[in-house]
Amino acid sequence: EVPGETMTRRSSEDLTAKQYRAVALDSVSELVTPGAGAVTLGVLQNAPDDGQYGTVMVTGITKMVAGAAITLPARVTTDNAGRAVTATTGDFVVGTALMAASGAGIVISVQLSVQYKAQA
Repeated sequence: EVPGETMTRRSSEDLTAKQYRAVALDSVSELVTPGAGAVTLGVLQNAPDDGQYGTVMVTGITKMVAGAAITLPARVTTDNAGRAVTATTGDFVVGTALMAASGAGIVISVQLSVQYKAQA
């Protein structure tokens, strides 16, 4: 891990099982689990319960839980549980995987980037 900028936001759902997964903001700027391929705020560094504050890394190299096998080189997005998966056309890219994953649940390193839509 190479910590970059972090920010703190209140959680609007139970994120106690979501450490090292991507999070997004809801309509009142509170943390929620993102949809698959959606825009995210960054990667959750702790595990807040509903109403508690979460720390989100928005730049740097972070740990991230994989949602499927990832082969390098890979641009990654999120699945509907906030886990890293290989980005396909139209997905918002969270960053670049720096480690491969043999399957779901493996913790990898991801270089966070300014988000953009993946192209073919």
